[in-house]
Amino acid sequence: MRVKCVICDKIESINDETLIAKRLRNRPIHTYMCNECSERIEMRTNQRKATGNFRLFEQKQKQEEW
Repeated sequence: MRVKCVICDKIESINDETLIAKRLRNRPIHTYMCNECSERIEMRTNQRKATGNFRLFEQKQKQEEW
């Protein structure tokens, strides 16, 4: 299966029997990101976390009365 990276537009071939290929076939909302882009985003995110100015905003959990 030929796939295109969402960020860098690089076209790659992946095996048709992999989980990623199945997700891309069955759910069009799923997108593909190549390994280089994924690693680059992970590295830069970790650098921002190390500065101390990076905060993740999580949804507040609503506590039930029961």
